[in-house]
Amino acid sequence: MVGPPSILSSSAATTTQKSFYSQQSTPYTANGSKAPSDRDGLQPGVLANGRSNSNLSFGPRGSSLAPSPAPPGSFSSNMRSQLAPSRTGSGQDVNASMVNLERLDEDDGLVSEQVLSTLRESLNREMKIKEGSENMLEALNTKKAKQTKEQRQRVEAELNSSNQKIKELRNQITELQRPKPPTTPTRTRMDVIFQSSNGLRSPHSATKSAAGSELDEPTESPTYALAEILQALEAEGLTPDYYVGHANNLVELFKRYPTLKYDLVWSVFGLRMQVMLLSESREVVAAGYRMTRYAISDISSLQKIRSLNTDYLVVLSLIKERKADVEREQALKFVRAFLDVKDGVTEVSRAVVRTIASVAEHTEDRLKAICIETLAEVMVRNPALLVASGGLRPLADALGEGTYEASESLTAAFLFLLDSPQRRKYLRSGYELEVLFTAFTDSLYAKENILKQNSKAISYALKSWPGLMTLSMYNFRAIRSLVSCLMLPNPTIRETVIDLLYSLLRIKSPFWATSFLAGRRLTTYGRVATLKAAPQKSVQPAEEETGEKSFVDHYTALLLAVLIASDMLPGLLQVTRDADNSMLKRKTTLLIGEVLKLADNLLPSTWSADLQLLPELFSAASHFGDNERFDATGTVYQISSVSRTLYRTAPAAGSILASSINNSQDNLAGLEDQPKSNPNVTLDETTFRQLLVETQVLSSTNPTKWKWDIILKIIEGPLLNGKRLDEAIKASKFIKRIMSFYRPFKYKFAEVRNTRITQKYVKVGCALIHTLLQTTEGVRYLSDNKLLRQIAECLAQCDPTSGLTAQSPMFSRERLQETLCCGYFAMLGTMSGDLKGLQMLDRWRMINMMYHIIDLKQRPDLIKLLLSNFDYNLPGHPRVLLSKALTAGSKEIRIYATNVLRKYSSRSRTNGPGTQGVGDSKWAIQLLVTQLYDPEVEVCATAIKILEEACNRKNYLEYIVECRPALDHLGEIGAPLLLRFLSTSIGYHYLDGLDYISNEMDDWFLGRNDTYVGVIEASLARSFVEGTEETSNRLSMDVDSFELEGDNDAHVPPHFYRELTRTKEGCKLLRDKGHFEEFATTIREYGMLSDDSELILKVKGCLWAVGNVGSMELGAPFLEESDVVENIVKIAESHEIMSLRGTAFFVLGLISRSVHGLEILSEFGWDSNTTKTGVTLGLCIPQRLGKFFSFQPWKHEKVSEVVITDAQKAATEEAKTDDDVVNQRILELIVDLGNTVLQKRAMTELMHIKAKKVPGFKQPALFKKIMTLLESHHFRLGVRHFVAELFDRSVLRRIVFGEDNSDDEMNSDVDDTGSEGRTERQRSISDVSESAPGIGV
Repeated sequence: MVGPPSILSSSAATTTQKSFYSQQSTPYTANGSKAPSDRDGLQPGVLANGRSNSNLSFGPRGSSLAPSPAPPGSFSSNMRSQLAPSRTGSGQDVNASMVNLERLDEDDGLVSEQVLSTLRESLNREMKIKEGSENMLEALNTKKAKQTKEQRQRVEAELNSSNQKIKELRNQITELQRPKPPTTPTRTRMDVIFQSSNGLRSPHSATKSAAGSELDEPTESPTYALAEILQALEAEGLTPDYYVGHANNLVELFKRYPTLKYDLVWSVFGLRMQVMLLSESREVVAAGYRMTRYAISDISSLQKIRSLNTDYLVVLSLIKERKADVEREQALKFVRAFLDVKDGVTEVSRAVVRTIASVAEHTEDRLKAICIETLAEVMVRNPALLVASGGLRPLADALGEGTYEASESLTAAFLFLLDSPQRRKYLRSGYELEVLFTAFTDSLYAKENILKQNSKAISYALKSWPGLMTLSMYNFRAIRSLVSCLMLPNPTIRETVIDLLYSLLRIKSPFWATSFLAGRRLTTYGRVATLKAAPQKSVQPAEEETGEKSFVDHYTALLLAVLIASDMLPGLLQVTRDADNSMLKRKTTLLIGEVLKLADNLLPSTWSADLQLLPELFSAASHFGDNERFDATGTVYQISSVSRTLYRTAPAAGSILASSINNSQDNLAGLEDQPKSNPNVTLDETTFRQLLVETQVLSSTNPTKWKWDIILKIIEGPLLNGKRLDEAIKASKFIKRIMSFYRPFKYKFAEVRNTRITQKYVKVGCALIHTLLQTTEGVRYLSDNKLLRQIAECLAQCDPTSGLTAQSPMFSRERLQETLCCGYFAMLGTMSGDLKGLQMLDRWRMINMMYHIIDLKQRPDLIKLLLSNFDYNLPGHPRVLLSKALTAGSKEIRIYATNVLRKYSSRSRTNGPGTQGVGDSKWAIQLLVTQLYDPEVEVCATAIKILEEACNRKNYLEYIVECRPALDHLGEIGAPLLLRFLSTSIGYHYLDGLDYISNEMDDWFLGRNDTYVGVIEASLARSFVEGTEETSNRLSMDVDSFELEGDNDAHVPPHFYRELTRTKEGCKLLRDKGHFEEFATTIREYGMLSDDSELILKVKGCLWAVGNVGSMELGAPFLEESDVVENIVKIAESHEIMSLRGTAFFVLGLISRSVHGLEILSEFGWDSNTTKTGVTLGLCIPQRLGKFFSFQPWKHEKVSEVVITDAQKAATEEAKTDDDVVNQRILELIVDLGNTVLQKRAMTELMHIKAKKVPGFKQPALFKKIMTLLESHHFRLGVRHFVAELFDRSVLRRIVFGEDNSDDEMNSDVDDTGSEGRTERQRSISDVSESAPGIGV
């Protein structure tokens, strides 16, 4: 909450210091094949004859922000020589080139992660296609078969194709996640290093086995290898491939020995770096940047690198043309490496940042996106540098135009600056964020993709404290402008704003929303009977905190109040009146209903009372002489219908279905754990037989023609009567044909594809098994039927001890994934919940087979199906099987089995033998306590989490304490559970006996209280950013089906002082220790400070401690004694740090959870919603929003006041003058280039001056002056490139090597005189480049 959770999510310059030899991995493309090129490094292409390949290939860069194949800002995946066929080198050159082609990517781990991400995206896409095809088939099934035959065939073909692709993608993901053995023969490290430097190879170990062995120890030290490579780089006149190859070798050496770079002799290494960066070959220059980047160790190394005049080189590399992208890319990575070093941003020059900003402004530049990302990172680390360099403008433009796809990360960077007054002064009172709303308010130029992009950024901003505070300035001006866009007759803008409101208020559409939006009447499907498909949340018992709401709800309540104050409802009502799109009208109507419901649940009565009346709407509906009243009346009716349906579908106690007979088609949409027994439906014989005929089971043997909704109605109703069941068995073929359909070896049910539509067959099968077990006739028929015998045979095929084998087992992994064979385990689970069913399983030896299958390490999928479908309410074999899996299974199975216990340990099962107290969950809690001693930490952590959830009920908590679990060996993992023990007297005395409380209390007071701030803020950041993912109601083999349940708990993490004040003993201890008074004193004395980060952290820790104590009824008296609430309210309403205001807001919400605390808050103008019984919900908001959102515009610092020192100002002024008349004119023309009116004339005159071959363009002094002007003023990228082209290349060489001190060199013979003071090596490498006409080539 202090800073953005993820400023720059995907950085192309982030390097992974991995060993090339010990951590070798093979990246794969999206289709699973091996990638043709595996590195972002420098790979000279070599043809069969040894010549360099002259083609430059830019592949998609894996770590690019943009997902398109070759978007702006993405990086090439390889680097090949762009020169014409060069001189044929010696044999060692060919060897060097061949080795370079075998190099892996320097970011191999990152590429693997990206390939996995791509595969997962493809899998999600195929899953959506599959779901769409299933929905289409379901729709076609309601029409006549003859009319839709061809269409059904096409849809089925698409569905089969999707299933095949899903299978392939899952296999590819599994293969990538599996560690792979080395695919190449093992070679010694020194062999790889030296084979390209001098053609010599180290001898292979004589003891190496044929299958490969561990890497041999190097025969020479890494220091010696470094010296050899640097010496090899001294060779003269060789091909670019040679230097690129040795630079790659040096990078591999640095990756192999990360500490080697600390021992570099910069006088030697720096010379090699300078020579390579001055080369004519773009690949050699790029290799030089990459080599230098890996040599960076700390800030002192950055200072040494800058002392070698690299700033000029970087600036000139970045402004080159697109054909030099390979060099520009590495130069940009080199600059980004500065940001990875602590305080490295201080060594990034203003000239470099301004050059990056000019690239970011260039629309068509391929590196634009990564330049924007770099500027954002500089802004977070050193905003003064960015503002002084003119980098704020391209960031604001990218944010407003919606062209930068990672808009949330860019928004987060601005929010980080807005939070604190020390950083906020560089921005203009929130105008940078308001640019996001331009796409909405300027309806003439509104484009859907930009609207979607900006809406994501707006949503991100409004879900953070700095964003909400800033956008609420000027009486909610920005938010009002967004809401007012609903008045514009633009359907795209309206729909985008409505979707944004759904997202901001976290409204999850009810299950009937799709049908309602399509135009179906609510009365036809809104009956209570249809709610079986909607999962109902379990209702907490009376002794629990029923009114506790999460912090997300608290924030949503405030956001809802802001939107209501910004006239959201009048805007929505306007859409319902004049929108042409009927679906948009219905969507808006549904949103109005949800908003009214949210206001009633979250806001105080003073807010929601008037809101529910909708005065504007009823006023329009009551104008009987106006034709518009019909629209208003229709809207009133729709809102009323939606509100009634929302009320009926809201999870509440006692909303269990009275009957499932009505509308069974919708019943089939969702699966439950097992069918519920309904009251017997007494039907006369005629009606019963008529129902049997209507199912079409008696008239057809084709199951697809059967009416499965009527079948389910009969099974769950009349067949529960033994007489009717006997009649269905003996007097008709109804039961016989249905049972025949389910028999495995009839290959009917077992061959049906596993889709969402076909889940109705599994549901009916489970209902049939359950119904047969209820009567004597049914039990007799089921025990004699071939169904159980055949299922037992299928299980035996998987039991290695049975002796039965099959070429294609019925329960093979593929069948269980693709067909309804997995439904047999749901039926076995139904049988395991009944004593007679267990006896039948034992009769056919299925229990014995299951014991053997639990031991199978090769079939975790089969074990998971067994564990997840069994009913463990009855003591017996299922519990023993689960216990065996918990202790003897693999780590994966033990974690899965532990998660199975969640639903049996946290609530009473109404169909169990004992429903009072904790009786029916004792066995589950005992097993979970046993899991605390598992050797794997992950298993223990899972058990801890489930036990912590069970502690929400007092009687469960007391029983867990009775089990006396030992948690000392788990350390921090077990701390949350121990904290929960404090909430009862029994647990308090248990922990006091262990001497836990006093030690933990001192620990929290001295440090853990401050650490808790980071924990709670990270938890809140995840809660605010996480999106809700839709899950399909299908019986799947999802590994995480149990792990996902209960994981999205956004409540406050356990706090020691909160749990301590639950008991009188704990309150007495807190009073004796005097900790609360210390917290209150800290808040009073230091609460309003905004410039000391350590004290701010301390204040936050004290705020959370006070809030958690005040949230308990026993702890509320501490608040009144200390009068600390007044100080907290002052922080919330007037503190300079926005996120600290947010912390105070949440703390006030905690305090309002106690009745005493809410009374205190009401005195300061804060109010909270309560239940009908007067229980506070802890969602307090200020009665006057203006007091809370009271930020005033701050003073914006000008660029000249930010970082420009007197020396820099003097240097800029000096750069504008020169004693030479021609040079003075050149400087004046350079200044004119920044003026768009004078630019063309200035460029023409400069070209004329250059054509006269004046000596100024060969003088380093003039070059430096012009570089100073480019650093101080804004010039476009093309102008910078033009200026660089004016100078002779020798000027740059002389500046880099420091040969520009003598005035004698300012003549036409500068090249010869400048060469005399250089070494032979410097001359030989530079001679080729000196013949180039310009440095921009």
